[in-house]
Amino acid sequence: MESPPVRFWPLAAKTVVSHTLTYFLMGALAAHFLHYAALMSRPGSGMRPFTSPWVMAGPLFQPIRGLIFALVFYPLRASLFGRKNGWLLMSWMLVALGILSTFGPAAGSVEGMIYTPTPVLWQLRGWIEVVPQILLLSALLCAWVNHPGKKWVNWSLGILFFVAMALPVLGLLVRHPR
Repeated sequence: MESPPVRFWPLAAKTVVSHTLTYFLMGALAAHFLHYAALMSRPGSGMRPFTSPWVMAGPLFQPIRGLIFALVFYPLRASLFGRKNGWLLMSWMLVALGILSTFGPAAGSVEGMIYTPTPVLWQLRGWIEVVPQILLLSALLCAWVNHPGKKWVNWSLGILFFVAMALPVLGLLVRHPR
């Protein structure tokens, strides 16, 4: 039985949910285990403090990134979905273009390793968070798109997405101003 063609809006919705959930999960794990609060509060870190409303609201902006990813995945859908290793191709695309080959000297990229004084091992630390997130995103999205008839998956991921969006909102609402 051949699977139905991949349409843009269902792909966009699944990409938004998959990206946001994997971002939220890996971000929470990395924040705890990589001690982001301490790292971000260091002078000269170039980052907003962990308690900044912008940082707290970060997950709320991830649906935008998910939509951007969907705009890339859709034209490549024949190579990514309905194939045995489509998720590996998607992962490699995201690692190659999103980490290694950025157009600017971002930490962990080839340009960052060449043009910034930040030690290479320090730059590679960020890979501990982003590479697993890319693998999870790719595996979850491809599995979900390749098996569209599982309604319990739609409901479960939809509920988790709602919770992931509600938590930052609640955190911002109860936040004590400094």
